[in-house]
Amino acid sequence: MQANPRLRRENKMEEDTSPVLEVRNLYVSRSKDLVIEDANFAIHRGDYVGIVGPNGGGKTTLLLALLKLLPREKGFIRFFGEDIDSFSHWERVAYVSQDVINFDTHFPLTVRELVALGRINPSNFGRRFSREDRSAVDRAVGFMDILNIADRRIGQLSGGQKQRVFVAKALVRNPKILIMDEPVTGVDASTQEKFYKRLSNLNTSKGITILIVSHDLAAVFCRMSKVMCVNRAVNVSDITEDLDPNKALRWAYGEHFHFVFHKHECQRMFNDE
Repeated sequence: MQANPRLRRENKMEEDTSPVLEVRNLYVSRSKDLVIEDANFAIHRGDYVGIVGPNGGGKTTLLLALLKLLPREKGFIRFFGEDIDSFSHWERVAYVSQDVINFDTHFPLTVRELVALGRINPSNFGRRFSREDRSAVDRAVGFMDILNIADRRIGQLSGGQKQRVFVAKALVRNPKILIMDEPVTGVDASTQEKFYKRLSNLNTSKGITILIVSHDLAAVFCRMSKVMCVNRAVNVSDITEDLDPNKALRWAYGEHFHFVFHKHECQRMFNDE
């Protein structure tokens, strides 16, 4: 079996021992029901984390708590060593929600105009876009390979194109962490694979830490460096050559589940059964 490409990064960055995201003893409830219980994990610079688990297991709840969009019952969350309650550098953290591409098809903005909205923050609201802003938009549009549709209305795009546009909008602020909640739902397998490949490039070339909720288990174990299994409890494992994916997944899905991994472009890690 050939080595996993994410383990052979030509320009591997130096180890940074301080986490960019640290969670300790985190409890989160929704509608009075405990959804996340005693979560403990640390994510470091350059990690590419696949978040998996059964529907209703708490994946979205966990992300919303990390983003301070849901209150926590107890525990602490730290970004870049700073407690979330005092953390103010949210431009370092980009979020793409699971329903981001579901909007009125008559939405009037062009791709370039929508991406540019990512540059707006409370400190510059109301001012004209600067040369630096326009350059950032061009870089994000170019990186996500959507220059050819930059002047089209966003409502005219396919699902895969919309995904790339909203990732470009997230990237235009030059974040250090990109968090995505099922961004490829409802998109065909070929488009999904291209999307994951582009994220791998983003992770390796720019060193951006990525956390993504995904149901594509082959993509997770092939392209990513860690798997986070969420089902009320949270378990994070490094994806190494000796990791047994079935054992890691059954921790979240249950012993009765049987996992079949499809063939994957970057590496055939598992036998089809």
